[in-house]
Amino acid sequence: MQATAYTYDPQTRSGQVLLDDGTPVPFDAAAFDAGGLLLLRPGQRVRIETEGEGDAARITLVTLQTL
Repeated sequence: MQATAYTYDPQTRSGQVLLDDGTPVPFDAAAFDAGGLLLLRPGQRVRIETEGEGDAARITLVTLQTL
């Protein structure tokens, strides 16, 4: 699934992405670390993986979108 980086705190390595429908979804340090990223800037397109459904869904991976 694709999203856009919305917020990112380098100290906690957590933040939020915006889904294409505008819904903000938080991610934690474990999801950020799983993607191997060093930095994330608001506005960057990212690929995310999730587990669970509905309100229980959580992001498990954040990485840069590549073609």
